[in-house]
Amino acid sequence: MISPINTTQNRYFIINKPYKMVSQFISPDKVNLLGDLNFPFPEGTHAIGRLDNNSEGLLILTTNKRVTKLLFESQTPHKRTYLVQVEKFVNEQSLFQLRTGIKIRVKGGGYYTTSPCEVEIVEKPKNLPKRGHEFREDLPHTWLTITLTEGKFHQIRKMVSSVHHHCKRLIRISIEDLALGDLQPGSIKEIEEEEFFEKLKIENWKN
Repeated sequence: MISPINTTQNRYFIINKPYKMVSQFISPDKVNLLGDLNFPFPEGTHAIGRLDNNSEGLLILTTNKRVTKLLFESQTPHKRTYLVQVEKFVNEQSLFQLRTGIKIRVKGGGYYTTSPCEVEIVEKPKNLPKRGHEFREDLPHTWLTITLTEGKFHQIRKMVSSVHHHCKRLIRISIEDLALGDLQPGSIKEIEEEEFFEKLKIENWKN
C-alpha cells in the first residue's frame, strides 16, 4: 500500500479490483468487499463505474460525489477499454458485428442495439496476473480489446454472447488515459486531483 499524497478536500484512487470482489464497501451478502483491501480509505469513499463480481481491473474510488455525473452522465462520451478472453476463435464476421452494433437483451426484457465501438484481436498480455480460476490454454479461445463509450448492464458479456462466444475473463484496463498499467490485483494508487481529471479528459471539474 502507498501513503496518501492528496492534500485537497477530495481524494482520488484507482485500484485493480480482484476477481470475486464486489465494487462496494457494504453488502448483506457474504462476499469480498472493497474494505477487505486493508487500506485506510477516508470517510465517504465510493466506487465510480462499478465492475461486477467476476470482472477485474481498473476501478475508480473517490470522495468526490460529482465524478459519476461528470464522467458517465455528461454529453461528452468517455472511452473505457477492456481486455476480454472468450471461448473459441473469433472470426471477421463476428468482429464486424461487434464493431458496428449488435442487439443485446436489457433489463425489462427488451432489446438494445449497441453503439459502434472498437474491437481488436490481441495476443495475451505477458505477465497477466493469474486468478483463482483459469481457462485452459489448450482450448480454443481469443483475446480481444473492446473500447466503448456506453455501459449497459453486463454489456460486453452480452455482446460477445450474441455472436456465440462465452466470456471467460473480463478486465477493464483503462478509462480514457487513466490506465491500470502494472498495478497488481488488490493494489491501490492515489492520484492528485488535477492529474485525475486531466487523464479522464474532464475539463469542467472546477465549475
